[in-house]
Amino acid sequence: MTDVRIQKITANIGARVLGVDITRPLDEETVAALREALDVHKALAFDAEGLDDEGQQAFARHFGDLTTAHPTVGAVEGAPNVLPVDSERGRAANHWHTDVTFVLNPPQASTLRSITVPPYGGETLIASSAAAYRDLPEPLRRFADTLWAEHTNDYDYAVPQEEIDEEQAAQRAQFTSIKYRTVHPVVRVHPLTGERGLFVGGFAQRIVGLSPGESRKILDLLQAYVTRPENVLRWRWSENQLVLFDNRITQHYAVDNYDRAPRRLHRVTVAGDVPVGIEGKESYAIEGDASHYTPVPV
Repeated sequence: MTDVRIQKITANIGARVLGVDITRPLDEETVAALREALDVHKALAFDAEGLDDEGQQAFARHFGDLTTAHPTVGAVEGAPNVLPVDSERGRAANHWHTDVTFVLNPPQASTLRSITVPPYGGETLIASSAAAYRDLPEPLRRFADTLWAEHTNDYDYAVPQEEIDEEQAAQRAQFTSIKYRTVHPVVRVHPLTGERGLFVGGFAQRIVGLSPGESRKILDLLQAYVTRPENVLRWRWSENQLVLFDNRITQHYAVDNYDRAPRRLHRVTVAGDVPVGIEGKESYAIEGDASHYTPVPV
């Protein structure tokens, strides 16, 4: 086993990992230590000097099978499991979200690797939804425990409709080329740690049984606990870094504060399980087949 050293970044989320060369295959003990650190800290940051797309995929495979790049958005050429997160492909995803929650079994973990970073700005914010759940007052926590929410990709999360230009309209058409609607528990139980976390974010658009207006008020209230500064890691990128985060119990946000300077990351995601609520009930799909993106566990 390599000399894994974990340096905590904030009280509620984030740690730097030292002593691990992620450009090389990792032994089982090292992977187990990283999994334990991920369970505790939710997001881990590594030096990734010398890591390429193939190496990023190999590193992510230590944690499970990979998804393809995205259900509807194109991959890096020649690398079907790698999604380019590129400022030249449109606006930053400056909204809070958990990756691909509109499908039945969203990724369990995501890796982001920095390739081109702007001279200033361009941070990624990552929030602990477990800390958010712990912050809820008891009456609100009991209420949230009972709720289920419909997640969908069929809404405009980037810009107001009247501000969309032709290129952005084409990107939106691609993003929604297959429409997905899936119902998940608002409070998800983590399958490894048993922790409860608020499983909401930008793709959660409606509380089951409530009107859109009622849903928005409740979702905004819960979301405010997720994005409390105390629950957020603000990661300032340098080139050749990799951040691994647990997609089951975090949200993230790409800050659009770099004056459209070049910014490029590559994302590789690890296939996940079907979310489960506190009573053991699983999520269920309403619309959209994502089998080309990620296999559904049996």
